[in-house]
Amino acid sequence: MSIHVRGISKAFGSFKALDNVSLDVPQGTLLALLGPSGSGKTTLLRIIAGLEWPDSGRIEEDGADITDRHARQREVGFVFQHYALFRHMSVFENIAFGLRVRKAPKQEIEAKVNELLHLVRLDGLGGRKPAQLSGGQRQRVALARALAIRPKILLLDEPFGALDAKVRVELRQWLRRLHDEIGMTSVFVTHDQEEAFELADEVVVMNHGKIEQRGTPDEVFEHPATPFVMDFLGNVNLFHGRVEKGQAFWHGIPIDYPDYPHAQARPARVYLRPHELDIARTNAHAPNGLVTDDSARNDPAGNGSLPASVLRIARSGAIVRISCRPDGAESELHVDLPADTARDLALQPGERVAITPRKVRVFLPDPEYVI
Repeated sequence: MSIHVRGISKAFGSFKALDNVSLDVPQGTLLALLGPSGSGKTTLLRIIAGLEWPDSGRIEEDGADITDRHARQREVGFVFQHYALFRHMSVFENIAFGLRVRKAPKQEIEAKVNELLHLVRLDGLGGRKPAQLSGGQRQRVALARALAIRPKILLLDEPFGALDAKVRVELRQWLRRLHDEIGMTSVFVTHDQEEAFELADEVVVMNHGKIEQRGTPDEVFEHPATPFVMDFLGNVNLFHGRVEKGQAFWHGIPIDYPDYPHAQARPARVYLRPHELDIARTNAHAPNGLVTDDSARNDPAGNGSLPASVLRIARSGAIVRISCRPDGAESELHVDLPADTARDLALQPGERVAITPRKVRVFLPDPEYVI
């Protein structure tokens, strides 16, 4: 079953949750709606499910208009963030609930529930109550309950948001394997970019009720279409520069920028990801602060190196973040290195360094351009 969203708008009072959103979800796709709180992603999911009604626009399944159909008529399975299990019912009865509502035969219910218990790796736990399960197990029960009615579309709203970090990683890996096994068209909402990129075939980034960008995880991460997408997808260094005559300038360092060949200078925003920067110690006593580490002379981006001073060094797991102050700048510049690389470099606060970008992205305020 494919889903087609056509010009959907939705307002709650004066707040516009969705603004003329259109989206196609091909059959068998696992698609992530990614964005901050208030971006409209959950509202869109609920409208697809039939739990909310749009002010305008329509929803189609395989070309058929289902906008006016109630949720029960849409053959959609919905998984909520906080499980929404019936506490007084056993695991078996929770999964069987939708089938009993549809008055399925007793033998069919028993066979289907046992099949689903095996599918979600909960064999032998059908007699337990939800309170006797872990968070990850409860979310798998919620997923089995959604699958019991044989939905054509599976919708998941922040399905791992209530779980701790380790369980989230394990459960999303399991869900990806499950999706590959059953091949169902699925849409899930998340604000976690790591979760979206690990699970989804395609990612839709939303902001202020509109779609900012859609593409594969690699396309969205490597080629962000707007400053918002660039900023939202992890930590970035942002600096203000200018563009003119086919070049952008960042702290005086020229960057090839063929999208703007004009002679009139314009302000621009320069984005650098911390892990896409090289850093090397310089010799403060040599003429012009000559670089003493050969790695800083390796400049694959052709952008030159920026002199700076180390402010502080902090480790977070396998990554070490080096915070620096570029010469003549008020803002800090962050460089992320693997722990082994940082240990070998052995920088100390106060040392002089040269920072070389391997990749730079430049945006103009209006219209927006990117390299």
